[in-house]
Amino acid sequence: MAKTGTTTQGLRAAIERSGYYPALVAEAVEAAVGGEPVASYLVHQETTFDSNEVRRHVTVLVLTEHRFIVSHTDEQAADSGSPTAHATTSTESVKLDRISSVVVSRVVADPEKYVPGTLPREVVLTIGWGAVSRIDLEPAACGDPNCEADHGYTGSSTADDLSLRVSEAGDGPDAVRQTLAFAQSLSEATAATAATGR
Repeated sequence: MAKTGTTTQGLRAAIERSGYYPALVAEAVEAAVGGEPVASYLVHQETTFDSNEVRRHVTVLVLTEHRFIVSHTDEQAADSGSPTAHATTSTESVKLDRISSVVVSRVVADPEKYVPGTLPREVVLTIGWGAVSRIDLEPAACGDPNCEADHGYTGSSTADDLSLRVSEAGDGPDAVRQTLAFAQSLSEATAATAATGR
């Protein structure tokens, strides 16, 4: 489930509608936002299956005039280290001028019949600001098929701070629409920040 909008009251209502520890999530998000007006937000709840456990978590993305705020809350079942279930909430506040990439990957059915404006089946929103990078390495090779020399490794480094996947089948068409709307708001805000140097 994803909810998006543009007001602090709307943000609080979307967190409450998600039904996922709303008092805990709202308190963490509101503390991070402080007194800044909310320009846009996205609330995304996801259920995952881990071995024989069902685990839920929620991600809240908030855009203000100068910052991008990401909050993530996970629940953990009781285990030998903790006799009761518990939840962990973290928030990170990133200045808009630190955002280096906003990547929107769209998956569409029957691309040869695609009509502009048709909703994708799936959207993956990836946002990078330099806190986390992924390095993919593979053995380097030359063009000679008979060469047996060691050419070392080649690879790439990718900013991978946040990746959020939303699908029409799993989350519904509104969630896909809302993710695209938030991604557009964030892209426009980072472009405006880069243009003005704020």
